[in-house]
Amino acid sequence: MKLIEPLVTQAGGIAAVRRDLHAHPELCFEEVRTADVVAAKLTEWGIPLHRGLGTTGVVGIVKNGTSERAIGLRADMDALPVTELNTFAHASRHPGRMHACGHDGHTAMLLAAAQHLAKHRDFDGTVYLIFQPAEEGGGGAREMIREGLFERFPMDAVFGMHNWPGMKAGQFAVSPGPAMASSNEFSITIRGKGGHAALPHTGIDPVPVACEMVQAFQTILTRNKKPGDAGVISVTMIHAGEASNVIPDTCELGGTVRTFTLEVLDLIEARMRTIAEHVCAAHDAECDFRFHRNYPPTINTANEANFARRVMAGIVGEANVLAQEPAMTAEDFSFMLQARPGAYAFIGNGDGAHRAMHHGGGPCTLHNASYDFNDELIPLGATCWVRLAESFLNAGPAREGAA
Repeated sequence: MKLIEPLVTQAGGIAAVRRDLHAHPELCFEEVRTADVVAAKLTEWGIPLHRGLGTTGVVGIVKNGTSERAIGLRADMDALPVTELNTFAHASRHPGRMHACGHDGHTAMLLAAAQHLAKHRDFDGTVYLIFQPAEEGGGGAREMIREGLFERFPMDAVFGMHNWPGMKAGQFAVSPGPAMASSNEFSITIRGKGGHAALPHTGIDPVPVACEMVQAFQTILTRNKKPGDAGVISVTMIHAGEASNVIPDTCELGGTVRTFTLEVLDLIEARMRTIAEHVCAAHDAECDFRFHRNYPPTINTANEANFARRVMAGIVGEANVLAQEPAMTAEDFSFMLQARPGAYAFIGNGDGAHRAMHHGGGPCTLHNASYDFNDELIPLGATCWVRLAESFLNAGPAREGAA
């Protein structure tokens, strides 16, 4: 493994920052203290910065030479509304808030890279250090873009990285194409006519209508979309009734849809609406169908993904850069990849053996109350960011059709 030596020697100090962030988690668009810590460190290292995009976002700017070429490196900063089960010294001091997804570690890795890039500047161009708020459902990337991220800080490509529990520390994964799925929510209110449970013929029972609808939705996946296209429809909530002998007036359904392409998403949304309306009509019921698109699929562009793979292989060897298996989880870095070429990679977080005494009894997996980021990743992730920036600005990924 070819780590940058100063990043190894300075990792302890950055790990202390990471643990401080872990102890003081902040939810989406509330990352005021976190942004203050980031801004203070960038200022300490002489890095100009801009604050306030997406409410609490921070963008650091490291320039060298005369080239107009620029790269963006992104880390997310927000925590989750989870009560932490760990009791070690850096556990969350705020019940109901926890860094259960490792965004504290993502911030730390990018800070470590920022310190090195500012000191050494072995590149010609500009590195934009994007510390983004509100990835966990708030769409902070979308908000930063709406407020002019790419106009104020024009960049040729943008890259993101997420820790991945279960993948060995010392490994990366990146591939062209889908990395994560779209995230979408639906809610359906079926309106029937309530009445006595012993006299069902006098009313319109919305409950069997809901049951028929749930089953029919699955035929979209098995009979409407192509078998090779991925898609998931999950009805996760059904609410109806207040008494065992009363047919309710309404029944409410809710859930999520995940896809790797917008074409499949368009198909699923249209077919769900048609099925909902026509199943209700067949039973003389009515429905309100609502479908909300949260995050689009995260799609890596081929040149940038292959470029990132070559850089990573130069650090950990070809055998430790894995093919990226697309995950049905979602990520708002997708908005950045809709606007600019780039890639979203995974960095192995290990199996949880790194956790200190007094960790919770649950597994070290994302969005789990016993999770903790593996600080051993800090010099590796920072090395990856530095080498990616240097290689991109000094040469860059080969474009298709280039000699």
